Amino acid sequence: MSLSNACPVGFNLLAWSAPISEKMNPIAERLKNIGYDGIECFIDNQDVAAYRQFGQHLDQLGLQRTTVMVVGPDENPASESASVRSQAVDFLKGAIDRAHAMGATVICGPMHSAFATFSRREPQPDEYAHSAEVLNTVGDYAKQASIVLTPEALNRFECYLCNTMDQLAHLIRLTDHPNVRAMFDTHHANMEEKRFPDAIRTIAPVLAHVHISENDRGTPGAGHIPWDDTFRTLAEINYKGWMTIEAFTRNDIDFANSINVWREYNDPWDIAENGLKFIKSMQAKYDNV
Repeated sequence: MSLSNACPVGFNLLAWSAPISEKMNPIAERLKNIGYDGIECFIDNQDVAAYRQFGQHLDQLGLQRTTVMVVGPDENPASESASVRSQAVDFLKGAIDRAHAMGATVICGPMHSAFATFSRREPQPDEYAHSAEVLNTVGDYAKQASIVLTPEALNRFECYLCNTMDQLAHLIRLTDHPNVRAMFDTHHANMEEKRFPDAIRTIAPVLAHVHISENDRGTPGAGHIPWDDTFRTLAEINYKGWMTIEAFTRNDIDFANSINVWREYNDPWDIAENGLKFIKSMQAKYDNV
């Protein structure tokens, strides 16, 4: 098997900025020159035209694209309030419109429930049911845009509805929509899963996106994530989706403060350059997963 059959590798622009603008153009160009297959960017409430314009630039570069998003308490899919859930549907449809304008094929992130919003109790069956109903509804909207939604399990300090692959798999089964799959993030799994191989096998039937994130959100390969277990198991399940580096810095102060990033982990270009080398070396080691 040649290396060209390996999973595509992307890099998340949140290392520089949450908003999309022309300032991201030279960054995308350099990521292309380094050897990335695509970029991932954050979807917020910017005008759709901003995403369309950036997508046109990425087309010129020959870069593919994925996106990431979060939802807040006013558009919480798991809310007991029908009006809030209705707002969640509208909010998610707006994100799909922006991703589609940019030419993205995936929207990932904790779209199943409000980020950093807690009920002070364990997740309830009706919360999973509410979230699944919203995701199923917007799954139809995503399908007509040829976009796959991949909800993400977060650690216990950022979310309570889905912390583990077992919980996420349960939600995806309840949602029961071909355009709503799942993602696996190594940073969150490092806190919540007992063993990476078991977690990956649990989510394997619906796995469609992977974030390659070091334990401290710095350069992949420089920390203590069980990378051999990760790449070996992804190869075993024949995973062929994106492997996207998600690392954080304090370049975008507002975004950094919102997710409690208080220090620099690594320079973003160190993360980009050495992270790609690391992923390529692990892909080659494990049958070009």
